[in-house]
Amino acid sequence: MQGFLNLNKPAGLTSHDCVAKVRKLLHMKRVGHAGTLDPAAVGVLPIALGTTTRLLQFLQPGKAYRATLRLGQRTTTDDLEGETCFLEPAAHLDLNQVTTALEGFVGKIQQIPPAYSAIQVEGKRLYQRAMAGEVLEVPPRTVEIFRIEILDWRPGKFPELEVAIACGSGTYIRAIARDLGLALATGGTLVHLIRTESSGFPLAESLTLEALAIQVQQGEFYPLSPESALGHLPRLQLADDLAQRWCYGQRLTWNPADTGGEGTDYWRIYDLAGHFLGVGQQGNVAGEQQLLPKVVLHP
Repeated sequence: MQGFLNLNKPAGLTSHDCVAKVRKLLHMKRVGHAGTLDPAAVGVLPIALGTTTRLLQFLQPGKAYRATLRLGQRTTTDDLEGETCFLEPAAHLDLNQVTTALEGFVGKIQQIPPAYSAIQVEGKRLYQRAMAGEVLEVPPRTVEIFRIEILDWRPGKFPELEVAIACGSGTYIRAIARDLGLALATGGTLVHLIRTESSGFPLAESLTLEALAIQVQQGEFYPLSPESALGHLPRLQLADDLAQRWCYGQRLTWNPADTGGEGTDYWRIYDLAGHFLGVGQQGNVAGEQQLLPKVVLHP
């Protein structure tokens, strides 16, 4: 079996836990996921099955979330899973102030990942270092926020803000909550997070683990086709002799200008019968434009 599963991750499970449960349900060893979700977060977790795990690196990078942020409180983990380290009423804040502050978070920004995160520093996860009591200066990194839309504003002693966020890979919504609080001279923490889209997989079409188990039991589970998640890559159809050579791992002399694909790095490769063969990469070898086999699914 190969293909993708659009999984709706429940709260309380890590992304690795979900992979383990899918392995058990489908009786498969080769299962992987794209875009880690924190245990408390819910929503879309793309799962790859079988040889499709080799395609995870080519999925669309964009993600979308619906998040609830609380102002006046800050925690050690930047969400409610951690201990409160700042608590001061922020009833003086109004929606205009918050809206103005949020404008500074749209576009390419520098973001410091939470201390409790899975990022590796010197071969060790940040959360492992934090749990061991280490105090680290986490270097900032560039992330991109495409859009922040305010969905609801609930004023009060500790006001809460519900937002929809579209962003690039590597963005921490917990860090946005924390930094929004700092921008407003108060605390900020993430209360609830739903990932509504990841790598082109929408929440509306996702499957819960319970629904997956029922489909598997009834023999009605069919994974999404490998190429269905790669629609953002241009399609290239090869003649039978070229397709055979490409499937054997041979580089092909090729001018991307002939197919209208100049400036494109990766391609979905098909034979003349329309069979998806994998992903090819445009490359320049010794001054010659070539099509390189990057991932071959049907040798």
